Amino acid sequence: MRYVIAFFLPWLSLMLQGKILSGIICLILQITIIGWVPAVIWAFTALNRMYADRRTNKIIKEMKASKG
Repeated sequence: MRYVIAFFLPWLSLMLQGKILSGIICLILQITIIGWVPAVIWAFTALNRMYADRRTNKIIKEMKASKG
């Protein structure tokens, strides 16, 4: 569902991730037709980065738990 939001409303996708300033800049990009494509790419990249960070944090947490 987040990828659908990122495609149609990239600024909203960034704001839902807690990146308010990035969302505002993305909204300005999306207003123009030419800037819409980079805005979508930016939103998809931010989503992928968020999921990667979650996986990394989960792995680190499990590694710390297994040591102790």
